[in-house]
Amino acid sequence: MDLLPVAGIRAGATCAGIKQAGRRDLVVIEAAVGSDCAAVFTRNAFCAAPVSVARRHLSVAAPRYLLINTGNANAGTGQRGLEDAAAGCKALAGLARCRPQEVLPFSTGVIGEPLPLERLIAGLPQALAALRPDGWAEAAQGIMTTDTRPKGASRRLTVAGHAITLTGIAKGAGMIKPDMATMLAFIATDAGMDRALLHRCLAAAVADSFNAITVDGDTSTNDACVLLATGQTGLTIREEGEAYTVFAAALRELCIELAQGLVRDGEGATKFITIEVEQGRDPAECRQVAYTIAHSPLVKTAFFASDPNWGRILAAVGRAGLPDLVLDAVVLYLDDVCIVRNGGRAEDYTEERGQEVMRRGDITIRVRLGRGGASAHIWTTDLSFDYVRINAEYRT
Repeated sequence: MDLLPVAGIRAGATCAGIKQAGRRDLVVIEAAVGSDCAAVFTRNAFCAAPVSVARRHLSVAAPRYLLINTGNANAGTGQRGLEDAAAGCKALAGLARCRPQEVLPFSTGVIGEPLPLERLIAGLPQALAALRPDGWAEAAQGIMTTDTRPKGASRRLTVAGHAITLTGIAKGAGMIKPDMATMLAFIATDAGMDRALLHRCLAAAVADSFNAITVDGDTSTNDACVLLATGQTGLTIREEGEAYTVFAAALRELCIELAQGLVRDGEGATKFITIEVEQGRDPAECRQVAYTIAHSPLVKTAFFASDPNWGRILAAVGRAGLPDLVLDAVVLYLDDVCIVRNGGRAEDYTEERGQEVMRRGDITIRVRLGRGGASAHIWTTDLSFDYVRINAEYRT
C-alpha cells in the first residue's frame, strides 16, 4: 500500500494494549498549525462518547491532533465515557502543548465496556514519538478491528497550477450501513479550503461513497469521516469553480476507493455486489429498492451459494414499498444477463447463464423500474458462514 505523505501531516501508531497486547491500537495524527477540518459523524441516536466530544471540540477550535483507539468503542458508557474521552484529549494536549479542544477523539471496538483510560494515556508518549510524515501505513493498521487488511489510498493532482496530494485511510468490515457504517476514515490534503466549502465538499463525497455501502444493515455508534486541509501548498480554494470541481472529483474518487475497500473486506464476504437501480421517480426510491435487495438475508445467502435464485431479488423489489409499481415495466439483470422482463422470467434467460454470473466474485444487479429518470447505486456483500462466526465470537 503506497500512501503519499501530505505536507503538514504526521501520523504515529503504537501498541497500548487497549484490548490485547502486541498489536497497534493507538494512533495519533498531527495537523500543522493553521490547518482546517471538516467531519461527518454517525446519526445513530446512541452515538459514542468520543463522537459527542469530537463534535463539541470541532465547534470551538480547529483540531491539531486526532486521537484514535481501537479495541474499545467507549459507547454506551454514559457520563463516565464522556469524561474518559475528554480526559484522553486533555492528556494528549498536555504532552503536545495545545488546548484539549484542539484534540478530536475517536474510538472503535466493543460497545458497553469502560475505556481503559490508563492504558490509553500510558501509550500517548510512544504514539507521539512515532509521528512522522510517512506514518500513514502504520496508522492504517492501527485503526483496524475485525478488518483483515488495512485500507488506504492516495491521489496526486494539479489544481490551479498547484501540485496537490490527497491521502486517506479507513477501517470497517462489519456493522456497515450508511449514516456512516461502523467505520472510521481519516483523509488529509495539503490544499487549503474555506471551512464551509470544505464541509460541503466532504459531505458530497461521503454521499456517493461511505453512505452508499452496506454489509449487514447495522449502523454503528462510532462512525466518523474527517478531512484535514493543511494549506501547505499555498493554494486556498475559497469558492466553487474549476479548482473546487477538480479537487472535489479527486476527493470523491478517493472516498469511493476507500468505501469499496471496506465492502471487499466485509466480514466473511466472498462476493462484491454492485446494485444499480435505474428509471426511478427520484433517487430516494431508487436507494429504497437497492437497500431492500442488499439487506435481504435470502438474497445475500443466495449470492454466497452462487445460486441464481432470482425470485428472491424480485420479491425484494416488490416489497420495497414503491407506490403504483407497474410490474410489467420492471426489468432485472445479473451483469449483462436479463432475468426478468414483462413481469416474469425473460424468454431468453437460462439457468446456466445465471449460474455462470453467480460464480463470479464481482457481480452487478441492475434493476430498471420504468417510472422515471432517477438512479442510485450501492455496494454490498453476500452473507457467509464466516460472518456469523466472526460476530458470534466478537467478544470472546
